[in-house]
Amino acid sequence: MSTLNGKANLTSTLYMPGVMHVPVSRVPFRGPASGEAARAREARPPAAARGGPGAERLPGRARIPAVGVLALQGDVAEHLAALRSSGSRPVPVRRPGELDDVDGLVIPGGESTTIWKLAAMFGLAEPLRKRIGSGMPTFGSCAGMIMLARRVIDGIPGQEVLGAIDMTVRRNAFGRQADSFESDIVLRGLPGPGFRAVFIRAPWVEEAGPDVEIIATEPRTGRIVAVRQGTALATAFHPELTPDLRIHTLFVDMVRERS
Repeated sequence: MSTLNGKANLTSTLYMPGVMHVPVSRVPFRGPASGEAARAREARPPAAARGGPGAERLPGRARIPAVGVLALQGDVAEHLAALRSSGSRPVPVRRPGELDDVDGLVIPGGESTTIWKLAAMFGLAEPLRKRIGSGMPTFGSCAGMIMLARRVIDGIPGQEVLGAIDMTVRRNAFGRQADSFESDIVLRGLPGPGFRAVFIRAPWVEEAGPDVEIIATEPRTGRIVAVRQGTALATAFHPELTPDLRIHTLFVDMVRERS
């Protein structure tokens, strides 16, 4: 994925012998039983002893929720950094066991159909449906918004979605890569100045159900670009590409309240 105004390219290549190479974030693939994530899991007490799937409670301090980022394709590293700065313990998620060990999940920007194909390849598609269906807090940005929708316009034939938010999303609604732009938007219910939102081949919400809270619209077009329903949050833009942590902090608070 390219970015705007000289920002670094977010994607590299996931190499697996015998599997077609696909673009993914710079978070390296280490396998299910090695690397930093596995060592951290081995060093932690069992989930039941921590009071939740992955949250930690330190004496005299608030719970630190474990928030996963679906680390199959897209801008994973940037979400991990933003979540860490927002007071959570970020965890790359590539396997069902890693999904079991988190309190909430971010589905990053990237390419929604590619993310779904990789989720199926890694055995994550049905576990994702079950965890999200049971109320696990989930945040989707850009492609993640498409995956959280119940209905998609301009998707590919048979495109799979998770259906966590009662909305119809138009894929690539703001145009092609060359049409990417930045816009100052107002985040309803979140104090502070305008949020500098980065839109890259972004969707928009064509229609939202009566139980969907509209958090932001894009001022030039009036289109809905941020929503929440229950434990699900979605943005058409990429909050991980800005230093403004309000969206990630909102999501970490949602996870903490749920767990």
